[in-house]
Amino acid sequence: MYKIGVMGDKDSIYGFSSVGLTVMPVEEPAEGIKLLKSVADEFAVIFITEKLASEMDVEIRKYRERTVPAIIPIPGVTGNTGIGLKNVSRSVEQAVGSDILAD
Repeated sequence: MYKIGVMGDKDSIYGFSSVGLTVMPVEEPAEGIKLLKSVADEFAVIFITEKLASEMDVEIRKYRERTVPAIIPIPGVTGNTGIGLKNVSRSVEQAVGSDILAD
């Protein structure tokens, strides 16, 4: 059975453990890349703070064509950087042929 996990800085992710998600604190991108490679086959969904996801973009792209894990950027304690919305817009544009979410 697959799990759902959250990667990022401790302050941003520890609250997720209270709802049963696996928290994986990561401070450095190199540490995050190594962790992602080691746990990717165990998780259906991995939420990654936007800051960490932006620093791991090349590695995360390798997982876009795979069914699992779905890697989803989320805002951290420092706020929303817009990466998550940009990824959703890109996916919608690829699926529909145009960005129907654009203002």
